[in-house]
Amino acid sequence: MQERTALDDQLTSISRIERELDDQLTMIELGEAEKDPQTISEAEAALKRLKADVSRRELEALLSGEADSNDSYIEVHAGAGGTESQDWANMLLRMYARWAEQHGYKIDFLEETQGEEAGIKSATIEIRGRNAYGWLKSENGVHRLVRISPFDANARRHTSFAKVNVYPVIDDRIVVDVKEADVRVDTLRASGAGGQHVNKTESAIRLTHIPTNIVVYCQNDRSQHRNRAQAWQMLRARIYEMELKKREAQAAADQAAKTDIGWGHQIRSYVLQPYQMVKDLRTGVQTSNTAAVLDGDLDRFMEAALAQKAFGTEP
Repeated sequence: MQERTALDDQLTSISRIERELDDQLTMIELGEAEKDPQTISEAEAALKRLKADVSRRELEALLSGEADSNDSYIEVHAGAGGTESQDWANMLLRMYARWAEQHGYKIDFLEETQGEEAGIKSATIEIRGRNAYGWLKSENGVHRLVRISPFDANARRHTSFAKVNVYPVIDDRIVVDVKEADVRVDTLRASGAGGQHVNKTESAIRLTHIPTNIVVYCQNDRSQHRNRAQAWQMLRARIYEMELKKREAQAAADQAAKTDIGWGHQIRSYVLQPYQMVKDLRTGVQTSNTAAVLDGDLDRFMEAALAQKAFGTEP
């Protein structure tokens, strides 16, 4: 059913693009015949927007991986640096939530551990929608922030790091066999806001996969049983994503050695002081509009990473 919906959407998009292209070309012909520069200008602007839409559709066609069409989990973990890094982790979480909202995806907040003063120590969200994992998988890695710290009384410049993990939600098409004997199950009291339920009920579930040392945690529901089911789904997704990475790493090793992505192994730097710049160290894509990026404008970075992976060239 999911594949049928995706094909219907692609066919509908192709028909819409062909129809709009024909309409705008006709408008240009009419504008030239009537010597109306405004009509010609509006039609040309519409053609530019259509070209951008077609380019994105072409890149989307490259999302042909086994799990690219699936929903996605995103984990954000603050690095060393206390409150500063925890605030940066919270900024990243909001950035991905805003990106998802702008593209019509649905968001579920599964787990969040608040920092002592501000921000978050870690959080996990699920982003649901077609090709969510395909677009977001390039965000895996360390993200670096440089700014004047709002938590420093001396207004000094600080560098903060946060780690982003992205892995696909496993559906019925993908089978991952996890032995229960290999998993340690811990029941905990949920943390954060929630009133008496949080204080008195051990509804949170933590699963530890002993062979791989993968740990998942879920506390979003009042029911321990539903949290347990969600945690098992997350664990299977993490194990599957680990296997995908192994395959990709082997394929990359067969072709060429991996390129160093920069100091601290970060994939992207966000500089707010002494100048404004967001730069992806893998593709070279950069912008000075840092506010737009932190508000979810990530498409150019995701598209460049997808094109680079598909064609093996700098965009």
